[in-house]
Amino acid sequence: MTTTAHNGAIFRVEDLKKNYPMGEITVHALRDVSLEVVGGEFLVILGPSGSGKSTLLNIIGGIDSATAGRVFFKDEDLSGYSESQLTRYRRRHVGFVFQFYNLMPNLTARENVEMATEISDNPMDAREALGLVGLDERRDHFPSQLSGGEQQRVAIARAVAKQPEILLCDEPTGALDFQTGKVVLEVLERINNETGTTVIVITHNAAIGKMAHRVVRMMDGHVREIIENEQRAAPGELDW
Repeated sequence: MTTTAHNGAIFRVEDLKKNYPMGEITVHALRDVSLEVVGGEFLVILGPSGSGKSTLLNIIGGIDSATAGRVFFKDEDLSGYSESQLTRYRRRHVGFVFQFYNLMPNLTARENVEMATEISDNPMDAREALGLVGLDERRDHFPSQLSGGEQQRVAIARAVAKQPEILLCDEPTGALDFQTGKVVLEVLERINNETGTTVIVITHNAAIGKMAHRVVRMMDGHVREIIENEQRAAPGELDW
């Protein structure tokens, strides 16, 4: 696999700071982070626990706000958005995938996906979304009848059914074994390739960076290094 050409920047982060007061101590989660994310790319943000990667993802996704600095989505400055504007931004443009699947246990796979389509302007059919992750035949199963990897794929289908421009994934393989994790990564790669959705994965697993267009390495709230992969690995080639 080779690196493909991208569109223009979909995100631009400028001098981002995020501080958390902890009694008499202030935790500096992000320190002057500047970064561009290119439309249509598969980006991996890599770093250990406490490096600031989840904080950065939450601010890009409109879940959290920065202490200082600016975040642009295309030409829109998210930094000054109200709560209602951020909610609208998340609903229209962003899909989230987390380490734990957060499926409703009393709903089938199809019904879990339909929950997302009900709040979307231009949703994908739930069966189409489940087909994209290879689970259409499991659409009437409840989460308790699905493996961990299948539940994560339902969670991805739920996020993708909104037809978001950005898919933000926080340790999407963290609760899965090696082989199942690779299946989930194959699904994310397929979504990136077939729909053009910008995919951002945060992880502590350096091996996953090999399948990305670019890898952003974070440490102590700083971006330490940005690496472009001239030759990308397929998920099936990864080893950890």
